[in-house]
Amino acid sequence: MKAVKVMGVTILASSISIGAAIFGQRWIEESPMLERLVEHGPDQLRTLPDFHLMDVQDREVASNAWAGKILVLNFWATWCTSCIDEMPMFIRAQEALREDGVQFVGIAADKAQDVREFLVDHPVSYPLLIADAEVIHMSKRLGNRLEVLPFTVIFDRRGRRVYSQIGGMTAEELRVELKPLLPESTKL
Repeated sequence: MKAVKVMGVTILASSISIGAAIFGQRWIEESPMLERLVEHGPDQLRTLPDFHLMDVQDREVASNAWAGKILVLNFWATWCTSCIDEMPMFIRAQEALREDGVQFVGIAADKAQDVREFLVDHPVSYPLLIADAEVIHMSKRLGNRLEVLPFTVIFDRRGRRVYSQIGGMTAEELRVELKPLLPESTKL
């Protein structure tokens, strides 16, 4: 008789545990509040932050300079091989999509002089800005939780963050992310 009671209690306890686990998982998956906390964290930026950085000619540029455009921010450095590898693709995309309101902007985690020297052998057709400590922290809040380079963030025309990627991007990944933001007539 004891064995039957032990078996019954074990089955009951197992059923309660499994039921609680299933209910808890569904509750977490369906809770928008918890989803926001888990997926984005309390300090995550969902829109283009207001920032002012110096370009390679030592002119201050504000983030609102590209208001109303699809903005592709790429955090990079002259010493980052993966960063340099994806730059020709960004240059081609900038040239092809400029008329459709797409703006690429590179934010270099370098000294301005290093970037100027880099540009001698590697011309770039989009603006390059020089990062400061605040903007490095901003990249983390935009999704660069590992604080690595390259890191790319895409904002729609209303300044909403729609995509971020740690590591190098491929042309196909860029195409997939930009396509829904562009007019249907745009060929990618």
